Amino acid sequence: MSHDHNHNHDHESCCHHHHGHDIEVEELAVNELDAGSKSLANALHISFTVLKFIMIVLIIVFLCSGIFTVAPDERAMVLRFGKITGDTTEKRILGPGLHWAVPYPVDEIVKLPARNTVLRMSIDSFWYNETDQYGGQTLNPITDGYCITRNDTIADLRGGDSDYNIVHSKWQLVYRVSDCELFFKNVMLNTPDAGQDLIDVIPKSVEPFLRSLADEAIVVTMVNFSIDEAIKSDMQISKEAEKLLQKKLDDLECGIEVDAMQLTQCLWPRQVNDAFVASIKASNEMDKMVSEAKGYSESKINEAGGEDLINAVLSKDMTDEQKEVTWLKASGTTQQTIAEARAYRTKVVESAKANADYLQKLLPEYQKRPKLVIQRIYQDAIEEVLSNAQEKIIAQPDSAAKNREFRVLINRDPTIKQTKDKK
Repeated sequence: MSHDHNHNHDHESCCHHHHGHDIEVEELAVNELDAGSKSLANALHISFTVLKFIMIVLIIVFLCSGIFTVAPDERAMVLRFGKITGDTTEKRILGPGLHWAVPYPVDEIVKLPARNTVLRMSIDSFWYNETDQYGGQTLNPITDGYCITRNDTIADLRGGDSDYNIVHSKWQLVYRVSDCELFFKNVMLNTPDAGQDLIDVIPKSVEPFLRSLADEAIVVTMVNFSIDEAIKSDMQISKEAEKLLQKKLDDLECGIEVDAMQLTQCLWPRQVNDAFVASIKASNEMDKMVSEAKGYSESKINEAGGEDLINAVLSKDMTDEQKEVTWLKASGTTQQTIAEARAYRTKVVESAKANADYLQKLLPEYQKRPKLVIQRIYQDAIEEVLSNAQEKIIAQPDSAAKNREFRVLINRDPTIKQTKDKK
């Protein structure tokens, strides 16, 4: 009996030990740990908790690092493994405000100038070397830039050949990035330095490319204009250069829009400065005289009754009667001129008739004694001439005056006569 009891007791104990094995082991392990082990276990537990907290914070910080801001004068694109994300223009080109993207290296943010950001660039490829203040005897094509213009003095040269004129010019290009996607895809940009953004390197990256295209547009444009038009900075020159440059940029799909291509300064070569100044002065005088002549012509035409009246009178299809009727319709000034002309005509005709009558009466006497008649006419003419003379000198040669020199003072000084009168 006693064996069975013990057996049963052991059996129950064994059964009880089998069902609560883990609890017992743990309870035993903890209970069996000494104080140092307990402290180590607690430290590991705290460290693991802190590590989990740090990892959560790092994940939050990592995700927050994908938040970025786009300024009002900027536009942005998100590149995922090098490709622009978004299926619509609004999603591909991000406007001003806060945005989020998967942090680098999954996504990369590219910022570009907005359409309202105006960029400027000076072009002085065609200006002379200003460090040489006095200029050389001849133009140096290595250091002096220049353009060739059309020569108006030779009409056939508009289409080709040579002997064009030379001018120096300065230009100002104003442009903007109109299509960020095309600009990013088709224009090569320099890699920004540390602390710089892509926007910072755009002017330096784009200027050589734009300068090359602008130079070509300027050369092609200037050759179609004369040097006078260039010196006056004709607005049409700037417009045509701008149009030509924009076409080249569009063909290359650069996403760049030209706002203005301005010819800011234009000058002839210093070596021909004196000749050019003289030419301009003569040209200005010519313009002045032409203007005065046109004004005088217009005033006379108006005095005569207008251009229509003159054309009608000069027409070969009009009879004399019709012309007279037309003249009667002329203005008061013209009528006065016509009246004076008619009076003068009458005077001339009457004078001619009087002379003719006088000669007719004199003709019989002339036929009898021509020398006497001619001498008489000569004396009458001398008397008429001398009657208006203020001073008369009559020299009567005699035999004693033979071989003596006779002089007559012409245009004598009036003071001599006054002195003589006083005496």
